[in-house]
Amino acid sequence: MSASPFIAHWAPVLARETTPPRRALDVAMGRGRHALVLARAGFHTYGVDANRDAVAGAVGAARTQGLRLRAWCADLTQYELPRARFQLLVVCRYLQRDLFPSIRAAVVPGGFVVYETFTEDQRPLGTGPTSPDHLLRRGELRQRFTGFEIVFYEEVFAPEAVARLIARRGRDA
Repeated sequence: MSASPFIAHWAPVLARETTPPRRALDVAMGRGRHALVLARAGFHTYGVDANRDAVAGAVGAARTQGLRLRAWCADLTQYELPRARFQLLVVCRYLQRDLFPSIRAAVVPGGFVVYETFTEDQRPLGTGPTSPDHLLRRGELRQRFTGFEIVFYEEVFAPEAVARLIARRGRDA
């Protein structure tokens, strides 16, 4: 599966908007399709996923492409993300509602969150997740980042129903 065009577009833009050390984290990275985009954009890239084989595959893919990816295996229902560590945090096609406080806290002041995942409007399309646990309600993603500056937000309904957000943590947060 290829990288999300949304994330592929914004990664280099946000690389120019952040200051060194430019650390980025791909949450629930799977085989690293977005972690590789982040590394190519110039970020010191980290990734986390519960699947050990996926993490190993992502690290191997990065190595093959001459990129560096630091990754670890963790069940995010059991572990929090490192606090105030990343200038950019990316989440794509993953929803774990109780992880939102940890996501918010993992971003340094002035850093960004890029988030894209399915909404409840995906269910009638007959593909993707169907459980309400894995589908955002309308407007929910924006609400989860109250207090952050919303740089970009949209909810689209075709060809897939997804919410997309770019939010910047305040410098005095």
